[in-house]
Amino acid sequence: MKTAVFWFRRDLRIKDNAGLYHALKSNGSVLPVFIFDTDILKRFSDPLDKRVLFIYQRLLQLKAELQEIGSDLFVYYGQPVKILESLIKEFKVASVYCNHDYEPSAIQRDTEIRQVLDKKGIEFESFKDHVIFEKYEILTDAKKPYTVYTPYKNKWLKTLSPFYLKSYPSEKWTVSFLKKVKAPEWPSLESMGYKSSNFSFPLTTIKKSILKNYANDRDFPALNGTTLLGMHLRFGTVSIRQLATVAKDVSAVWLSELIWRDFFIQILFHFPHVVTSSFRPIYDQIDWSTSESDLQKWVDGRTGYPIVDAGMRELNSTGHMHNRVRMIVASFLTKHLLIHWSKGEKYFSEKLLDYDLAANNGNWQWAAGSGCDAAPYFRIFNPYTQTERFDPDLKYVKKWVPEFGTEKYTAPMVDHEFARKRALTEFQKVLRAEKK
Repeated sequence: MKTAVFWFRRDLRIKDNAGLYHALKSNGSVLPVFIFDTDILKRFSDPLDKRVLFIYQRLLQLKAELQEIGSDLFVYYGQPVKILESLIKEFKVASVYCNHDYEPSAIQRDTEIRQVLDKKGIEFESFKDHVIFEKYEILTDAKKPYTVYTPYKNKWLKTLSPFYLKSYPSEKWTVSFLKKVKAPEWPSLESMGYKSSNFSFPLTTIKKSILKNYANDRDFPALNGTTLLGMHLRFGTVSIRQLATVAKDVSAVWLSELIWRDFFIQILFHFPHVVTSSFRPIYDQIDWSTSESDLQKWVDGRTGYPIVDAGMRELNSTGHMHNRVRMIVASFLTKHLLIHWSKGEKYFSEKLLDYDLAANNGNWQWAAGSGCDAAPYFRIFNPYTQTERFDPDLKYVKKWVPEFGTEKYTAPMVDHEFARKRALTEFQKVLRAEKK
């Protein structure tokens, strides 16, 4: 019997897992493996980072599920290529299976691993699992990637068929997991530099009651109107096909959010320069502020704009921020304070439980006006009118900014009208220069 490794990555589930399904049907015994990649963990430097804790807890659940069927989960800490080479020797591995990852650093890692395995005669098989449509599946009539959302969405919906939503019944092939094996002792959280806690994570439950009211409730941060499934999508503890199927039947607006996710992932794949620079490079030439004190006031939620401060304090306290408020605080940083979007993107990457490079980068560039948009630069959110519209009773503000309305609350760090005019002026300068 051949042995195949299935390498769990951002797909931490047995049910409806494309790569796992193909591994289990490959006429061999499947060794399930997860690797705490030391290169990735460098980005998670906070010992209390709850995302590492979430992964660890989910791996314990996976281990229990595998042990119930007589198998086990092998978990390692180190560089994937070295660990895979070691496993190949120990278990006489003939192939390695996984699911695609579209981040530039992951593509580079997988390319290098493929080259190493090819030299050893080991197959490296990777599959689409994290998105509904990927890479070259949704293109313009000229066979180019879309760079504007609405036509992408229209093509996405036109292309969608039951085939793309069909579940992979990987859970029905568990007989192929390698049996009668006991995994070596796992690396502990502490040995990797992290600490445990009793933090309570959102469940994978899809609440149809929330989805039915999603279109009306999603913009109001005081309401329980969003799914809180972002983290589960990020780490693949729930299937995108399952969610898209439900969304298609219950909420067109929520389905649009899932389409945005596919859109930003294909932008990242086709235009990897967005990781470090603006999608439209001209916007990097703006005379961005480098004020560390202004940035710190924004980080601490002490800007004097209640809805902005509430959002930042929610993020700092919980690792979550309401979707509408994310747009408001991002607009404030980039337009009111004229600080480059990458500073905010980096801070969100350190704090958000549901942090995803493609979505985080795409949304920050959307807010800054430097990303995929037809005429974006003059979109400047007014924090006051946003509050009046989406938190009229100030329930959200008062929850996170209890001193609001008292003498203890700080004065606005910048005048709104002044900041708006300044941003328009600076953006127009580079746009005029581009036309010359």
